[in-house]
Amino acid sequence: MPRTPATDGVGDVPSPTRPTPQPGPLHADRGVQLSAELTSVVAGARRRAARTGDGQIDTAHLLHSLLETDPAVCEAFSGAEAARLLGYLVQRSIGYGLRWAGAVEDSGAVPVVREYAGWSPAAASAMAAALARAERLGAPRATGLHLLAALARDPECRAVEVLRRGGVEPEGFEGRVAELVERA
Repeated sequence: MPRTPATDGVGDVPSPTRPTPQPGPLHADRGVQLSAELTSVVAGARRRAARTGDGQIDTAHLLHSLLETDPAVCEAFSGAEAARLLGYLVQRSIGYGLRWAGAVEDSGAVPVVREYAGWSPAAASAMAAALARAERLGAPRATGLHLLAALARDPECRAVEVLRRGGVEPEGFEGRVAELVERA
């Protein structure tokens, strides 16, 4: 479905600002829904993307929101790791993340999922993988841990870059998160 451009209240004149990212359906053709925490994570990532002027939710927005919102995700990190990661993520709008501004995140490492309007290809693929993992494990709802495991599996996404900068090696970390997912 084509999106209509945002208007600024003056007839059909398009707004000079970017439209707020509006994710598409998050569970199309799946029996798995989002947990309450993961729903909050998505809402937080959407707000963060809009605040920073990004046209799409990317994997770093999702990681930031996971760390701020989901207690189970925070338990996957040591206190020092979580603090370093949040420090990098907070600096995103004023520091190293500026090179991401205006660029679509597409790591190319995972298949593109086109059903998520307003999401970067890498973020959409991570969410689809989280839903698939929950479904495979027989969980009725996808959780933040499902999404965190999916983010850690894409070695080229922005979230993994943040993990590395925060001293978390994604290769070993993905296994640690997978264990937490299976216990939950």
